[in-house]
Amino acid sequence: MERILIVDDDRAVQRALKRLFESAKFEVDIRGDGRSALDEFRTIAPTAIILDLKLPLLSGKDVCRAIRQQSSTLPIVVLSAATEVADKVVLLELGADDYVTKPFSPRELLARVRTAIRHSRKSDTVDLITFDSVCVDCARMEVTFDGQSVDLTAREFKVLKFFLQNAERVISREELLREVFGHQEYSSSRTVDNHILNLRQKLEREPANPAHFRTAHGAGYRFVP
Repeated sequence: MERILIVDDDRAVQRALKRLFESAKFEVDIRGDGRSALDEFRTIAPTAIILDLKLPLLSGKDVCRAIRQQSSTLPIVVLSAATEVADKVVLLELGADDYVTKPFSPRELLARVRTAIRHSRKSDTVDLITFDSVCVDCARMEVTFDGQSVDLTAREFKVLKFFLQNAERVISREELLREVFGHQEYSSSRTVDNHILNLRQKLEREPANPAHFRTAHGAGYRFVP
């Protein structure tokens, strides 16, 4: 049975989410603060995490960052009353898979969690990949170029991993938005372009004349190992 870890200090929200996910045949574990949530994550290995931002002892952002340092694919869906676009951008860059604001539709939240789980299982097929002088360790979320460590944001790493799984195939901006960014409301084709630009600057020998992250004019991008 799939297992959901709910991290929220609001008892009413805890009860509502417990009913929702148990009715959908999930096992449910609940924690009300960030520190105990991290301990529980390390103990039970949940299928997915629903994470509030404003938590006692350790913030949701810190929890998200800590989990992503240990797992590159575990689905994290943030659930919070915060509506500022800046918060959403930061959480997604830290590695959250999706962001749902309170008050929320139970059916929508359940659908988003299931989508995040499905995407994570598709991404588990890649382990260690090399191209040119780049080595990508997907399990550890580590990238090196010419033997030197390269710092990528969690979202840049997700874009890179999606390209690795779809080498030689032209990928549209719309597909990247759907599969990697989750069609967040702040996302646009410019969001995709900026992430590709960052990958070129970090992983191409000649970023202005990319050999690997190539533009398919009028169609999107194509990754060539």
